[in-house]
Amino acid sequence: MQSTTTVQPQVLAVHNHSADTRRAATEPQQFPPLELVNRPTVPTEQAAHYLLRRPQTLRGWACAETFPDGLRPVRINGRLCWPVAGIRAALGVA
Repeated sequence: MQSTTTVQPQVLAVHNHSADTRRAATEPQQFPPLELVNRPTVPTEQAAHYLLRRPQTLRGWACAETFPDGLRPVRINGRLCWPVAGIRAALGVA
């Protein structure tokens, strides 16, 4: 009598780096409360968090120069940085 063996297919682990970076980008970042920030400027993602906007909205404001009064961004090493005093003024926080 002949024995029949079945061969189980091997499943290779596929690592998709682009999916990992997308997932990491969608996870919410933790920022300190605005009243604890003691730096003069914050990066775009952090400013958007405080202003309840998406970072791309702030980038659009910077490009078209349509930002609220007192919220003119500055470029530091080619990156946009937003004044904390301007964020507080826009939110009406002392």
